[in-house]
Amino acid sequence: MTKQIGNRESAIAAAVATYDSGKFLSDLDRRVAFRTESQEAQQASALHAYLNEEMVPTLERLGFTTRLVSNPAGIDAPVLLATRHEGDDLPTVVTYGHGDVVRGYDNQWNKGLEPWKIVVDGNRWYGRGIADNKGQHSVNLAALEAVIEARGGNLGYNVKIIFETGEEIDSPGLNQLCANEKEYLKGDLFLASDGPRVSAERPTIFLGSRGELNFDLEVNLRDGGHHSGNWGGVLRNPAVVLAHAIGTLVDRDGRILVEGLLPPPIQPAVREALADIELGTDANAPEIDPTWGQPGLSSAERVLGWNALEVLAFKAGNPDAVVNAVPPTARAHCQLRFVVGTDWQNTEKYLEEHLACHGYKDLVKVIVKPAVPATRLDLDDPWVDWALKSISQSTGKKPALIPNLGGTVPNVIFAETLGLPTVWVPHSYPACSQHAPNEHFLGSVARESLAVMAGLWWDLGQDGSKIVESKR
Repeated sequence: MTKQIGNRESAIAAAVATYDSGKFLSDLDRRVAFRTESQEAQQASALHAYLNEEMVPTLERLGFTTRLVSNPAGIDAPVLLATRHEGDDLPTVVTYGHGDVVRGYDNQWNKGLEPWKIVVDGNRWYGRGIADNKGQHSVNLAALEAVIEARGGNLGYNVKIIFETGEEIDSPGLNQLCANEKEYLKGDLFLASDGPRVSAERPTIFLGSRGELNFDLEVNLRDGGHHSGNWGGVLRNPAVVLAHAIGTLVDRDGRILVEGLLPPPIQPAVREALADIELGTDANAPEIDPTWGQPGLSSAERVLGWNALEVLAFKAGNPDAVVNAVPPTARAHCQLRFVVGTDWQNTEKYLEEHLACHGYKDLVKVIVKPAVPATRLDLDDPWVDWALKSISQSTGKKPALIPNLGGTVPNVIFAETLGLPTVWVPHSYPACSQHAPNEHFLGSVARESLAVMAGLWWDLGQDGSKIVESKR
């Protein structure tokens, strides 16, 4: 066995040194240059290149055995599996990252910025995918390398990695792949990074994510439009019908009116965790409306402990080229974000019954799309306290504990298909412009996150076996 040559402090210092020396930025710039737009089929070769030319050499240098797996969904978005095995009697952590990004929107970035090369402007590092997710998994790998070296090559646990390239197109095939590889991916803890912190200044962990269910509402009254002067006043207008129908689902202040789409009461442990969570504190965050959403809840409770029904798009006629005609149809694309305990499986029934009770039977058609279930690790799971204490020791700060992310990550695959306790440690922040032009990482957050992850990787070697034993 190789002798340990460092300690927790030296491991953290080594991880942070990759930032201070510029090595971390250099590695990340090389990764951002891969145009891994999974929404563009012609960029499939870039997805393969990112895994084969960037991730495989990096992981093999750290002692991993890698295996590229075709996507079982039949799309050209491969998945890289890797394992670093030290012993059958040691705990195993499973981690995750995605190498794909959304479209670059090259011509929409501010002057002097470009999506495929990092531009540093003060504390901001601009580049497509730098926050989602290349910067985040780069932090984790750099910190892991520092701990491997500090421990003389022996972490004291096994590591398994899932790198997908289809997350930005809803991770097709990932659930099936994990089901197929369940024995290979067997572990004791899932620890990964995606999404934002609660604020740039406050390290954060979250234990799952709200679910996501999209549905369309359609009103189709006739085959074509008719002159609004000759027929306005005697033809039922589908846009008006649909607007009023939506008004029965959610009121003027954003409160959900369909009882079946409401979650159960917020659990005391969840309410306690959210009591010191303040949203919208970053300089570029939108102003929160305290009168919007479920009354009687804090902003954090409304986003992280409750459900939201949103209208994402509404169309009738042609808004870009208006004509004097009563439109024949109207359509709204709606979304339910929901927490654990919501009876989301019966959404279609609840919507149809509710609309019928309000006089819209046979007028409004409900089309429910496939959903992503909500997940949340129990807040009293020993891995939660372990992670909070580790981060506090590394940063001197009280980390935020978010029971679940307000957005949606493919956590259900790791929590339910693989059966792992899931702890996420995000390295981005709410105003990072992910999925939009001018996406950026904050250098200060990246530097602190390197310390956070080095501490976690180190502490897993110290405490992992005891925690695994306590859960048996």
